[in-house]
Amino acid sequence: MLRAAERRNGSLLCVGLDPEPSRFPGGWKGDAARIYDFCAAIVDATADLAIAFKPQIAYFHAHRAEAQLEQLIAHIRKAAPQVPVIMDAKRGDIGSTAEQYAREAFERYGADAVTLSPFMGFDSVEPYLKHHGKGAFLLCRTSNPGGDDFQAQRLSTVPGEPLLYEHIAQLAQGPWNLNGQLGLVVGATYPAEIERVRALAPTLPLLIPGVGAQGGDAAATVKAGWRADAPIVVNSSRAILYASSGDDFAAAARREATRTRDQLQAAK
Repeated sequence: MLRAAERRNGSLLCVGLDPEPSRFPGGWKGDAARIYDFCAAIVDATADLAIAFKPQIAYFHAHRAEAQLEQLIAHIRKAAPQVPVIMDAKRGDIGSTAEQYAREAFERYGADAVTLSPFMGFDSVEPYLKHHGKGAFLLCRTSNPGGDDFQAQRLSTVPGEPLLYEHIAQLAQGPWNLNGQLGLVVGATYPAEIERVRALAPTLPLLIPGVGAQGGDAAATVKAGWRADAPIVVNSSRAILYASSGDDFAAAARREATRTRDQLQAAK
C-alpha cells in the first residue's frame, strides 16, 4: 500500500492528524465537536499529496472524540482509498490486553498499521501480526531528546555490542518480522541514526516523524532513509494542520503539504 501510494501521489509525505481544538480556525476554535470537520477538511485538501495519514489517537480520546475518529477514517477510505492509515497509538502491552488493542486499531477503527512500543518484547508485538494484511511500526530511535535515556544505551559492556535501538532494528528486520508486517519509527532529528537503522533494516518501511515543526531536515532524512525498494513515510503534523488560523486553513494546509511533498521528492 505504501509503495502504491508513493507512486500514485509522487509522495513520501505522511500527514499527521493531531487535532487541537484550541488551534482551530474562526468560530470552530475550542469546539471539540468540530474535530471531524477540521480533520476531514485537511484530508480532502491533501488526499492526492500523501503517502499516508496518521491520526494520533490521544488527540481524539482526550476530547471523547472516538466516534469522530471512526467517522474520519471512514471518510479517508472514501476520499483517499489508495492512502493507508497509520494509527499512532504507541501501545505496549502483552497477552489478551494486546489482543484487545489490536482489535481496537484494526477492527474498530480500521487502521492499516499501528505504532507500538517494543519494550515488553515480542509477545507485545505478536498479537498484532495475527491480523492479516495489517502492519506495525515499532518505536526504534525516536525524535525526542529523552530517547537517549534508553535507545542510545549499549546492551552490555562487551565491545561491539549494539545499542538498544540497533538491536530493535535487527529484531524487526529478522526474527520478529514473521509475515513482512513490521516497520520502524525513527526520528528525522537524527539523520545519522536513520542511516544506521536503514543499514540494519534494509527492507523495512520507516515512519519518520520530526519534519516541520520539530525541525528535522527533509533532504537529510531522505538521503539517510529512502531506498527505491524500501519506502519511508515522513510525517508532518502541526506545520500542515495549522499553516493558517483563518478560514483558508485547508488551502493553506494544501500549500504547506505541497511544499513539503515537493521538497522530499526533490531530495530523492
